[in-house]
Amino acid sequence: MAIFKGAGVAIITPMKDNLEVNYEKLDEILEEQISGQTDSIIICGTTGESATMSEEEHMKVIRFAVERVNHRIPVIAGTGSNCTATAVQMSKEAAEAGAEGILLVTPYYNKATQNGLIAHYTKVAQEAKVPAILYNVPSRTGCALQPETVAKLVKDTEYIVGIKEASGDISTVAKIMHLCDGKIDMYSGNDDQVVPLLSLGGIGVISVLSNISPTYVHDMVYKYLSGDIEGSREMQLKALPLCDALFCEVNPIPVKAAMNLLGKECGPLRAPLTEIEPQHEAVLKKAMQEFGLL
Repeated sequence: MAIFKGAGVAIITPMKDNLEVNYEKLDEILEEQISGQTDSIIICGTTGESATMSEEEHMKVIRFAVERVNHRIPVIAGTGSNCTATAVQMSKEAAEAGAEGILLVTPYYNKATQNGLIAHYTKVAQEAKVPAILYNVPSRTGCALQPETVAKLVKDTEYIVGIKEASGDISTVAKIMHLCDGKIDMYSGNDDQVVPLLSLGGIGVISVLSNISPTYVHDMVYKYLSGDIEGSREMQLKALPLCDALFCEVNPIPVKAAMNLLGKECGPLRAPLTEIEPQHEAVLKKAMQEFGLL
């Protein structure tokens, strides 16, 4: 059984002005997401600025989210690392804390071989013993999961159940689904490609857009899954300008700016990320206005 179907939010991490995690605001955002029909919370992923968190802080945020959500919807913890031992430890702690699943980005910087990736993911999954979603985003990590590797992991490794596909390559998605005989939970990692991935057998999205429009993304996926393909396609196309604006600078710079434009007071970004450039903020604001958010 899938950890979730529909739209999971790759949730931001709100900060105070002193750059400490703002847990009070995070609590508010979690409640807003649940009331907005988000199907899963993905905590401490790329959008959550996990790369600038200490391991202790990382786990504290995960435990907080699990406790506050309290199994109302699944919480999936981002516990990937470029160090296998670190990924194992954080994944075990997330499982012990009660996370329904883990999201495991490919080891960045090391540029592991495909055999290295198999060994890495097998070790983490066997130790954590909780459903795991692979995360393929080579533009960030410099390390791509090949379809053959994905198929081997899904077929041979207990607990590896899905993949967040953010390569942007639809042919890669199609080949993964073919080699896995469809026996993999496929999630789009790109908000502008949700419907194309659903058409190849995907079951949802791990979404940046859901931070500012959770009900819309949920409805777009469920329209498709319920057979209203035309309605889902129309929603996908309508959202494209906003999707583009949310990536006019590196994620999560624009989405955090968008949350602040909505009055959410989510605070600044941690270095080396910087605040959005004025010209890009104007583009983002216009897209949000045209989408009806402002």
